[in-house]
Amino acid sequence: MKSLIRTFSLLAGILSGVVPRTDAQVNVIQEHNNLSRDGVYMDAAFTPAAAAGLIRDLNFDGTISGNVYAQPLYVEGGPSGPMIIAVTESNNVHALNATTGTVIWQRNLGPPVTSGLPCGNINPLGITGTPVVDLASRSLFLDAMIDGATKKHFIYSLNVDTGATKPGWPVDVNATATYNGISFTSLVQNERGALALVNGRVYVAYSGHAGDCGTYRGWVVGVDINNPLNVMAWATTAIGGGIWGHGGVASDGTNMFVVTGNTFNTGGNWMGGEAIVRLQAGPLFTGQPADYWAPTNWLSLDNSDTDVGGVSATLVDVPGATPSQLVLALGKDRNAYLINRNNLGGITVPVAQANMVSGATNRGTSAVTYHTSQGSYFAFHDDGNAISAYKISAANPPTIVFAWSVGQSGRGSPWVTTTDGSNNVIVWVAGVAGDQRLHAYNGDTGAVVYAGGGASELMTGTRQWNTGTVARGRIYFGADNKVYAFRLPGGTPTPTATATPTATATATATATATSTPTATVTPTATATSTPTATVAPSPTPTATSTPLPTPAAPQALKPTNVTADSFTANWTTVSGATGYRLDVSTTATFVPYLPGYENLDVHTTSRDVSLLAPNTNYYYRLRAYNGNGTSLNSNVVKAKTRPH
Repeated sequence: MKSLIRTFSLLAGILSGVVPRTDAQVNVIQEHNNLSRDGVYMDAAFTPAAAAGLIRDLNFDGTISGNVYAQPLYVEGGPSGPMIIAVTESNNVHALNATTGTVIWQRNLGPPVTSGLPCGNINPLGITGTPVVDLASRSLFLDAMIDGATKKHFIYSLNVDTGATKPGWPVDVNATATYNGISFTSLVQNERGALALVNGRVYVAYSGHAGDCGTYRGWVVGVDINNPLNVMAWATTAIGGGIWGHGGVASDGTNMFVVTGNTFNTGGNWMGGEAIVRLQAGPLFTGQPADYWAPTNWLSLDNSDTDVGGVSATLVDVPGATPSQLVLALGKDRNAYLINRNNLGGITVPVAQANMVSGATNRGTSAVTYHTSQGSYFAFHDDGNAISAYKISAANPPTIVFAWSVGQSGRGSPWVTTTDGSNNVIVWVAGVAGDQRLHAYNGDTGAVVYAGGGASELMTGTRQWNTGTVARGRIYFGADNKVYAFRLPGGTPTPTATATPTATATATATATATSTPTATVTPTATATSTPTATVAPSPTPTATSTPLPTPAAPQALKPTNVTADSFTANWTTVSGATGYRLDVSTTATFVPYLPGYENLDVHTTSRDVSLLAPNTNYYYRLRAYNGNGTSLNSNVVKAKTRPH
C-alpha cells in the first residue's frame, strides 16, 4: 500500500478567515506524534498571537470512564469522521467524535487489577501506555493488564473504526514472551511507556510497578501485526532495568531505542541497566558496544537508584554537528546525555553531557526536541516544578548549552507547535497533578505565550507525565473520566504534521488466543479538589511570519563512507526547506522500498544507511519540504556496497 505523504497548506490569510485546503488527512497515531518522540506538531494556525487566546471548547463533551495516563490519539479517514481515541485504567477504550466529543464506540477489555500486586502506585491498573495506530490496516494496538486467576498483560489489536478485536488477538504476553530462558511474568511488570509500530511489528516496553519491588526486568516485546503468533522479546539480563519513561520505545524507522533504569545484584558486571539500548527488528540485541551505551559510573548510579532512564529516549538531529544523529537520555542523576545513535559505544563517556541547572530529578516523562532559526533544542519538565530548554551546538563534538528555564507547577511531558517546522515554535506543557492548566512558552526564550486561561480552562484529574495532542487547530488532553478540547480563537484550523504510516498487508486470520474477561467494570471516579489558579497576563502577540514557498527539489550526490553493510547518502541544501524525505530501494523504480527508508524524515543533508547486504546495488532519492508543501523527487543515485 502506498504510504501517505504529509502535505500542508500554509495560507497567509488564515486568521482573517481564508479557508485552507483540508483534503490532506491529519492523523496523530502515536505518542509525541513521531517515532523519534520529538513531540513536534506543524499547524499554521498556532501563531503566538492565536495561541495566547487559546480557550476550552465548552461544547466538546469528552466524557469517558476511568483514569487516564495515556495521550489521546487523533484519527481521520474512517466512516464516522475524525475521532479521538482515549484509553483508561479501567480497561475502557473510547472513540469520540473529534468535534463534539460524543461517543462513536467504546469497548471494555476486561476487569483491571485492583489488588494482589507486589506493589504499585496505579489502582485500578489497566491500560497505562499510549497506544499506536496502523492506518494501513485501520488497527489500534494497546497493552491491557487484565485481572483473573492469573493477572496478565495482553496486547490487543482493535479495529480503530469499530472497536472489534482483530482475528488472532489478543496476545498473552505471559504465554509468548521469553528471552534467553527468562519468561515474562505479568504480576511484577507494568507497561507505562508508549507503544511503537516499526515496519510491521508493534513494540511494547515494560518496567516494574513502583518502588523497585519484585523480580521485574526491562522488557521489549515485539509482535508481527500480520501474524500475532510471531512474538519475539528482549530483556535485561539482571533483575531491574525497567523502561519507565512515558515515551516508551523510540525509533529511527529501522532500529528501536529504549533507556533502562537501575539493576540489582550484578556483581559489578553490566547486565543491561542504566543504559541506552539499540534494538534491531524483532527485537534483537547484538550485545555489541555499538548497540548500547552506559556511563562509566553506571554501578554507582545503580547503587543510588539514580537511573539514567529517568526519561524515555528522544532522537535528536543537529544539522552541522559531528556526529549529527544523536539520542538523548535525561537521568534521575540530573544529567543530560547525548550519544551517537549510529554507534552508541558501550561503557564510555557520552558525546556530550550537562548537569541540569534546575537541580531537580528527571523522572518518568518524555522530552521534546525542535529546531528554530536560532538552533537545535531539547526541552523537558522535571520533578522540581520547572520546564527547561537547552540548545545543542552544531560543533564537533556538539555541546549542551542552557537556554531557558521557567517555574511551572506540575509534572507533565511537553509538546511543541510550529507553523512551518522552524518558525513560531511554542513549547507546551500541562500542569498535571499541579495547577492542571495548559501553559505555552516561546521555544527560543521561554517567554510566556499562554498562561493557562481563565476559570473555564481549568482541568481536573490530570495524571502525571501525560502529554497533549494537536490536530487541526485544537489541543486535546486526557484526564480522569474526560478528554478536554481546547481551540484557537477565530479562523479555520489547519493540518497537523502526521508521521507517515508503515504500509502493511491486511492481517491474516489465525487461531484465536485464549479469551479474556469481558465483564463491564464501573470505575470509581477520583474527585479532585483544585484551587483556582492565578493567571498571569498574556504577552504581546508576536507577528506571524509569511509562509515559505514550496521548496525546489534537492540534488542527490554520490554516496560516501561505503562499506560492506552501509553507506552515507548525501544531497544538496535547498533554500527554504525545513527537512527532507529520503527513499532507499534495491531497485531504481523504488519497488519495494528498503524497510524504514520510505519517506524517511531527515533534517540534515546526509544520512547513514546501514544493515545492508554486501556487494549489492542500492538506490536513493530525496524530496525537500517545508510547511507549504513538498518538492518533486531528486535525481536517483546508485550506491553499491563493498564485498565482504
